[in-house]
Amino acid sequence: MRRVVSVAAALFASTATAQSCGGNFSAFVDGLRNEAEAKGFDRRTVADFFATAAQDPAVLRADRAQGVFQRDFIDFSRRLISQNRIDNAARYGDRYDTTFDRIESEFGIPRGVILAFWAFETDFGQVQGDFNTLNALVTLAHDCRRPDLFRPQVFAALELYVHGDFAPASTTGAWAGEIGQVQMLPGDIIAHGRDGDGDGHIDLKGSAPDALMSGAELLSSLGWRAGEPWLQEITVPSSLDWRITGIEHDLTVREWQQLGVTARTGTLANGNTRASVLLPMGRNGPAFLAYPNFRVYFEWNQSMTYVTTAAYFATRIMGAPVYVAGTPDPGLSGEEIMSLQRKLAALGYDVGGVDGIIGEKTRIAIQLEQARQGLPADAWPTRDLLNRL
Repeated sequence: MRRVVSVAAALFASTATAQSCGGNFSAFVDGLRNEAEAKGFDRRTVADFFATAAQDPAVLRADRAQGVFQRDFIDFSRRLISQNRIDNAARYGDRYDTTFDRIESEFGIPRGVILAFWAFETDFGQVQGDFNTLNALVTLAHDCRRPDLFRPQVFAALELYVHGDFAPASTTGAWAGEIGQVQMLPGDIIAHGRDGDGDGHIDLKGSAPDALMSGAELLSSLGWRAGEPWLQEITVPSSLDWRITGIEHDLTVREWQQLGVTARTGTLANGNTRASVLLPMGRNGPAFLAYPNFRVYFEWNQSMTYVTTAAYFATRIMGAPVYVAGTPDPGLSGEEIMSLQRKLAALGYDVGGVDGIIGEKTRIAIQLEQARQGLPADAWPTRDLLNRL
């Protein structure tokens, strides 16, 4: 789970006087050792834990090379969602039927939601990553891009080591330090790890029940509303005021219905439920109603494209049909999106950084500028808008 903020980070907050990031790497690791001892960890334990710590340039390359999130929703979802993955979701759902029943009973989370993350993160546990976890965490803590996220995770990993649940030289996982079949950071394992198979241990790498129950516990802690929907494909009228679409705007389901929004299949949620109309590729592309649970996805990953695809895949696993792709206006290349972001920033908009990724802040800026220009304000960046700027 490419989490941006660890809910357990506060347990291992760094001291104000500690070297925050950068500088000589060996000196930085020495600073981590000193801080660990100051936190009360045994000196010999600390020495053994950090003995093999090394900087990993491959981790930094992976951190900088996330161009996959520049892809649009249709392209991204078609790449990640295959019939083979759908079939495997059904097979693994049946294999761990008892575990998924427990998750739904205890947390109110449908199996499709957990299965979708399990599929995307590790292909149901088959590809968990081969980066040394300690090296990944220390490297990213030393790097000055997001030290506040990763430095506390080093000490969380040390806590796992003390309890015999982490091997500094051999524990591996994703490049960003996540471990196990649903890719959880060490601090979140401490806070939300569950013994799903009842063997007295929490093994997120080797035990699917442990991983699935832990993922569900984490998702629930992030605010999942039991028994409620998360995303639903809809049909929207061409007369809809596009300025009120996007996840930063919401109305009750009843109000959306009065504006002509209908479910493509089945029925919409209770009329009093608040929801947002989500148009990942503008008014001419796929359309969804995003319910409150959809926002929980952003606690796992802040990429709009990834989140929408994961939420949509969960609906497919639960029986929803393939979305109607429509005929969206041609999108922009990564370089063109960066150019658009620079132009919008020059106009005073907060685009969240010039990175070529159409995130939530960039979408809001696009929508506001579209409205100012008298264009359909559906938050989809077009060449026409770029040319106008």
